[in-house]
Parts: sequence; structure tokens; C-alpha cells
Amino acid sequence: MTIDGGQRAAALAAEPLRPAGAQPGFFRGTVQSLRDIAAHRELLGLLVRRELKARYKDSVLGFFWTLARPLAMLLVYYVAIGKFLGAERVPGRETGIPDFAIFVFTGLTAWQLFSEIISTGTSSIVGNAGLIKKVYLPREVFPLSAVGAALVNFTVQLGILVAATAVLGRFPTGSRWLLLPLALAVLVVYSTALAVLLSAINVYLRDVQYLVEILIMILFWASPIVYSWGLVESHLSPMLAQLYLANPMTQVVLAFQRVFWVSGTDEPTPPDLAGTLGVTLVISIVLLWLAQRVFARLQSNFAQEL
Repeated sequence: MTIDGGQRAAALAAEPLRPAGAQPGFFRGTVQSLRDIAAHRELLGLLVRRELKARYKDSVLGFFWTLARPLAMLLVYYVAIGKFLGAERVPGRETGIPDFAIFVFTGLTAWQLFSEIISTGTSSIVGNAGLIKKVYLPREVFPLSAVGAALVNFTVQLGILVAATAVLGRFPTGSRWLLLPLALAVLVVYSTALAVLLSAINVYLRDVQYLVEILIMILFWASPIVYSWGLVESHLSPMLAQLYLANPMTQVVLAFQRVFWVSGTDEPTPPDLAGTLGVTLVISIVLLWLAQRVFARLQSNFAQEL
């Protein structure tokens, strides 16, 4: 060993040891985890880009399919279900939902973001097993990369929704837009909390990812996406209606409809929806914090379990 090499080795040995895992403690550990994630923000960006590229790998049209899928979905709901099956309310008929295609596509835009974050986030740790077993880095970046990729796809679908409202002459204006940031914050924070928690549990119980698929399907029909809140209110008692409204995704979908479904302005909606979303946002932030601390406790054995 050279003198220079010996000096470097001595200097390295003099450095204080730093634990590679998450720091204990609810408050101190949270701060340290946030610092670790911030220090690896470039890696997080790379993982998001990798997630998007892998989705359309070897595809000739590539990112075009992100546009094609929601466009096809909007067309199907507008023609097949709205027109042919009579789900859309037309002059002279009291039944149906006005601008049915916009109504459904609005709910689906919010739901697609939620379901994509949950499904891809749940399998994110297991799907990156090779990288996790080789090097230490904050494991939270993997479910967070799923959130980032889902937000890119959501932005495309939201742009199509806004364009569709303009084409049909139903472009939303005024104070209704104020609900969108609040609803989007609830959606992102709540789904991220679930993704972080489920991604850690899925390492130990691989059945979780299959259970999530079933639960997402059930929750889809438990949210007012293909039927209106007015139908729910008319068929449920006040107590059951409040229980139904306790679902954060129900609140988010109703808020999205309030913003973009201009034809449904006069349709019944829950009172003080903004206040309810505000309370849900606070609860979701606490849930995200708790989910991260559970994740931090479970991540120490990720490499061995994988």
C-alpha cells in the first residue's frame, strides 16, 4: 500500500459511522427520511423517466399511446353508452345524465390516477429487487417514482378532458376551478400513503398485490363514477349516505365533477364539499406520515425477503 493510499484509508477510518437504514423515532426519523429523499431527488427523476420508457419499450408510436387510450375511452362512452344505450339525458326525456361522456370521463380521470398509483406503487419494491439488494438508497423513492409516472399520464388525460369540454361548449369557468387543487391534493396524498404502506407489506406478503386489484375494482363501483350522487342520496338513508361520503375517493370524484361537469351544475351535491375535502386532506397527511414510519420499520429486512 502506498503512503497516499494509507493516508486515505486512515482518513476514511476516522470518519464517523452513519447507519445505512432509516433513523428511529417518529419525528427525528421522519426528518432524516425527508433529507435522504431530497438528497436522491435526481435518482427519483431518473426512476420516473425509466418507468415511463419501460411502459412503451419497443413501441413504434411510443408516448402516443398515452393519448390514444383516454381518447378511445372517451369516444366509447360518448357513442356506445351515452347515445346507443341511452345513458345521456336528451331534450324530451327526464331520465339519464346530461353530457354523460364528460360526466364519466371526469370521474375516470381522477380514478385512473388513484388506481395507477396504488397498483404500480404496491409492486414497486418487489419490482426493483435487484437494485435494492445491491446498494443502499432510500427505498421510498420506488413508490414515489410510481406516483411521478402516474402524474405524467394524469396530466395527459386531464388535458384531453379540458379539450373535450371546450369542443362541446361546456368549458368550466369561474370559482369552480378552486376545488381542483384541493381535490388533487387529497387524491395524491391519500393514494401515496396507501402506495407507500402497501409496497412495504407486499414484500412480506406477496398476495397483497392481488388483493389490491380486487379492492380497486370494488372501490370503483363504490364511487360515483358511472352513476350520480343524486342516485346515491335517493337510495340511502342519511346515515349511510354520510358513510358513503367518508370515502376520500368519493369526495375527490364529486369535486372533479363539480369542476368539469358544467351540465351538472344544478345536480345535487353534498353540502360543504370543500370543507369536507379540507378535513380529509389533513387526515391524509397524517396517514402518509404514519405510512412512511411503518415503511421505515419494515424496510430493514427488504433485501433478505427479496
